[in-house]
Amino acid sequence: MHRQILKEYWGYQEFRPLQEEVIDSVAEGKDTLALMPTGGGKSITFQVPVMAMKGLGLIITPLIALMKDQTENLKKKNIKALAIHSGMSAHEIEIAVDNATFGDFKFLYLSPERLTNPDFRARLKYIQVCLIVIDEAHCISQWGYDFRPSYLKIPEIRPLFPGIPVLALTATATSVVVDDIQDKLAFRAKNVIRKSFERKNLSYIVRYTEDKRKYLLNIINNSTGSGIVYVRIRKSTREIAEFLRESGIEADYYHAGLTADIRNTRQTEWTNGITKVIVATNAFGMGIDKPDVRFVVHADLPDSLEEYFQEAGRAGRDEKTAYCVLLYNESDSIKANNRINRTFPGRDTIKRIYQALGNYFQLPVGSGKGMIYDFRIFDFASVFKFDVITVFHSIKFLEQEGYLELTDEINNPSRLIFLIKRDDLYKFQVENLYFDAIIKMVLRSYTGVFTDYVRIDEQLLSQRLNVSRELVYDSLKKLSNLRVIDYLPQKRTPLLIYTEERLDDKDLFISNERYEWKKNRYLDRMNATLRYATNNDICRSRVLLSYFGEENAANCGQCDVCKKKNELGLTQFEFEDIQTQIKELLQIKKYMCNELADKLSFLPEKSIKVINWLIDSGAICVDDDYLLKLM
Repeated sequence: MHRQILKEYWGYQEFRPLQEEVIDSVAEGKDTLALMPTGGGKSITFQVPVMAMKGLGLIITPLIALMKDQTENLKKKNIKALAIHSGMSAHEIEIAVDNATFGDFKFLYLSPERLTNPDFRARLKYIQVCLIVIDEAHCISQWGYDFRPSYLKIPEIRPLFPGIPVLALTATATSVVVDDIQDKLAFRAKNVIRKSFERKNLSYIVRYTEDKRKYLLNIINNSTGSGIVYVRIRKSTREIAEFLRESGIEADYYHAGLTADIRNTRQTEWTNGITKVIVATNAFGMGIDKPDVRFVVHADLPDSLEEYFQEAGRAGRDEKTAYCVLLYNESDSIKANNRINRTFPGRDTIKRIYQALGNYFQLPVGSGKGMIYDFRIFDFASVFKFDVITVFHSIKFLEQEGYLELTDEINNPSRLIFLIKRDDLYKFQVENLYFDAIIKMVLRSYTGVFTDYVRIDEQLLSQRLNVSRELVYDSLKKLSNLRVIDYLPQKRTPLLIYTEERLDDKDLFISNERYEWKKNRYLDRMNATLRYATNNDICRSRVLLSYFGEENAANCGQCDVCKKKNELGLTQFEFEDIQTQIKELLQIKKYMCNELADKLSFLPEKSIKVINWLIDSGAICVDDDYLLKLM
């Protein structure tokens, strides 16, 4: 049945590796944690089994843009899907819940903070749920790199749906996080299905260079196909894109500060091959399914190997050879240490920003729980003379403490619903001829406007009416004020949600112990990234796989470290055995080069090759007495 559904709705004859195993596990009613790398087809693992079940799939995800993308794709397949998130009005949410409860919808996408609302949870139990899906499941673990307290509310809905299995999905998780996810989600039995994180077609490379732009240009000029260049700050996206264009390369830039229309256009042009290279911050990620990305270059050091692995993994999804290059120099280590202070503002600074937020929204102390505000971070920082980066990280800390939630930017198109019945609307048109033309045009242009909110395009209506867009907007606002319609104009902004009432300074508790714990976890992740960048003697794929708990992986044979080893003319076994013997001997005492070679159980010429390689890679060195020692 599952293969028939896959073919009928998605047009595929076969499942990808691991998909069918996850689907079978869920179909058997088992709680399941699926670890699938970026681009592994996670959505199929819950969409197909839900289509085979009686009831509705409840999908919890923090990514509002992903909700919209997936619900629209499902609707194109004539599958009824809806989403509920903080960017919707109370009336929209009420209609959506009614549809999920009484309609024949198959998928309900939900933002996790919605579960903190007791009224919503009271209604949730009347929905016939057949599967609970938690996307980005690592967010439930404080050991993860993107912990969100609202995820901790998810287990509380399990008693509402006894016997209904949970499917948790993530692309990146260490062994500690894997165990923590299952514990936090109250799995009835441990059940992890994982696809190896190994990507055999990816060549991981670290290049030490002082002139990153020159090296970047060299990479692009020697690469076919398209690519992504990741940088940390918005200004760099524009500057590097301009540099590449001046060098004759079709390049553009992308970051969260651009309008949604511009971002969509640039992503589409890159996807369609009009633009060869997109230079972007980590805002460029969701919805990227371009299979022929031949290179992903990180011009700046990421905060964590989770982040690096996920972004680098956007290369080579067509299973053909692709390159993941990290450009590194000593200044990156200095910058990484400097980032710590901005990423972890002092607790007094965090408290000042919290109180400034309350003043900005004119929110009295003791009120505001559940309140949702449009939030323009640059405007807030300007008004209160704060550094924007400091504001962002202070809010993220307050979010992890459970006081606030900050959503990604919500691109909500204009929408409306008629609030009066057809007969009453006809009477209104007769009595108010000024509105007759626009009401008729809305009814001709859109269906379903009496039962649900419908997306509308004011520009299209203005063209059909041969009037200005401003006049259409003004007329719709007046009709909304008269309660003929509920009109919600287009809006693009992140939202700030108060998950607790506003507190005064004496009640705002920021645990020093928890603050230091989180800081140390950040340092651990940063140091792992620095070790990856500076490592010169262990296969880069093995370093990454080991970080995610795969300890016995073989050398990839194609990263820069492996290629240097291959040039020695030794087998993998020979190289590793000689290297192990060298390090064991040097742990005991120092040796002259020839003396050390004679101590080894291999031919001296082979041993000398490995000794020289280890010196070049910085694993061992020669002291002032010409004796070899470990670094």
